[in-house]
Amino acid sequence: MTDPFQTPDPQPFVDGSGPRNVVVILLDSLNRRMLGCYGGTEFETPNLDRLAARSLRFDRHYAASLPCMPARHDILCGAWDFLWRPWGSIEIWESNIAREMKMSGVATGIITDHPHLFETGGENYHTDFGMWDYVRGHEGDPWRLREDPSWVGTPALPATEGWVHRGYDTSRTWFRDEADFPGPRTMQGTADWLDRNAGHHDRFFLFVDEFDPHEPFDTPERWAYRYHDQRDEPLEIWPPYGREVLEKGIITARQAEQLRANYGAKLSMIDHWLGKVLDSMDRHGLWDDTALFLVTDHGHYLGERNEMFGKPLSPIYNLLGAIPMLVAWPGAEPGSRDALTTSVDVHATLADLFDLKVEHRTHGVSLRDVIEGTKPAARDHLLQGYFGREVNVIDKDGKYIRGVEGEQTDVSVWSNRWSTMPVHAFPRLSLARPDDRATLDHMPGSDVPVIRQPFTADDLNSGAVYLAGRTAGHGSVSELYDASDTDESEDLADSSRSAHYVDLLHHALTEVEAPAEQFVRLGLD
Repeated sequence: MTDPFQTPDPQPFVDGSGPRNVVVILLDSLNRRMLGCYGGTEFETPNLDRLAARSLRFDRHYAASLPCMPARHDILCGAWDFLWRPWGSIEIWESNIAREMKMSGVATGIITDHPHLFETGGENYHTDFGMWDYVRGHEGDPWRLREDPSWVGTPALPATEGWVHRGYDTSRTWFRDEADFPGPRTMQGTADWLDRNAGHHDRFFLFVDEFDPHEPFDTPERWAYRYHDQRDEPLEIWPPYGREVLEKGIITARQAEQLRANYGAKLSMIDHWLGKVLDSMDRHGLWDDTALFLVTDHGHYLGERNEMFGKPLSPIYNLLGAIPMLVAWPGAEPGSRDALTTSVDVHATLADLFDLKVEHRTHGVSLRDVIEGTKPAARDHLLQGYFGREVNVIDKDGKYIRGVEGEQTDVSVWSNRWSTMPVHAFPRLSLARPDDRATLDHMPGSDVPVIRQPFTADDLNSGAVYLAGRTAGHGSVSELYDASDTDESEDLADSSRSAHYVDLLHHALTEVEAPAEQFVRLGLD
């Protein structure tokens, strides 16, 4: 048995073994289609484009587990989450990659304004980092209990409140300057961290989890009216989540126009402050020995495709699930890669680079050979989805969205942490507790007992599993799109090509040892 009081055994950097350090910057809800480096022209992203000019641009990179915390689990734990649970902390049979780095003597840090990382359901992702800095005040963060009594409307301009009151509606009154907004503070904090730490560690890993451009789409005046001129109306900073939102009268066309413009303002503002980080990389010559990954968790609908806004529980189309990834890697010539990749592959690449021993089952493939140009591809397919809804399988030729075409069987949550996304306005909203239907089972590759709690269609209809939706998507139809059809306008589900994707999906689910009920509810048993 290993001595629990034995200190980690540092593994010194070996010249010629690859980048010495890694910085991963996650910008939440970053729409690939709106970045200049991916052909976007609607909004200005000069610093993302500046980074892209010295990076590899991945053109077929996809989200896998959605939404926020499942996507971070993909990156930090390297395992797809959505087939087993809707949302949650790091479980006791797995670990954050920062822990494995700590065991190898790598200096680690996390800088973030993402409130879910400090709430039930995400509260233990930061604990294995050597240092962490939580920038307060974003979205639902309960940072302040009352408005600043001296607030007179600047720099936080008058804004409408969403369908519920959120912590940010109060916190925003305490910002005195643009630099006080959470996103700018996080980017400035990252630049300062690099200034303090460059050259002072044998190796380091810095994870920057920036919640912008996620809503609220709130910016000070120099950004707020950059893409619209509705100065006579309060800012629309909270987008609705849903489909057919104009047709249903949830918002007006004018509000929809402003919301989209305000997303663009938030994007351009965080792009500006990202420039501070790039400046620090320049100052210290870090590009010579430090890899930088720019990633996101998923996109954000802004009125496209059936008037969708937000991340509604609906099929994951490319607007939401095809995401950007830029990788600046010392020694790799800037350019593009069309290899099929997904978020768990970032974890696998870090484990490869730092020669880490990851003990739990993972689903990623190292991208190092693709990055360094020695191989054209790393994987031939990937899975994608929300818990309890459609499951997508993607290969180089297309994407198959498998609807819930099977029986309305029980769907189980597998977890020992037992949590889902908190909504502070509704403190009674939580994952239904395990009951006498629960059993102990084991996750694939693990001998740690786990609570497996089945939920029926009636349970789901009553909201027992928040984020799974009503009847977990039962009755949804399957869709198939060719890889060249990036707008996903021609459904090929009735073509002969479907048979290949049905077989591929069955193979992919079998490969990861997905629960048997997934095959039943998808009609693949």
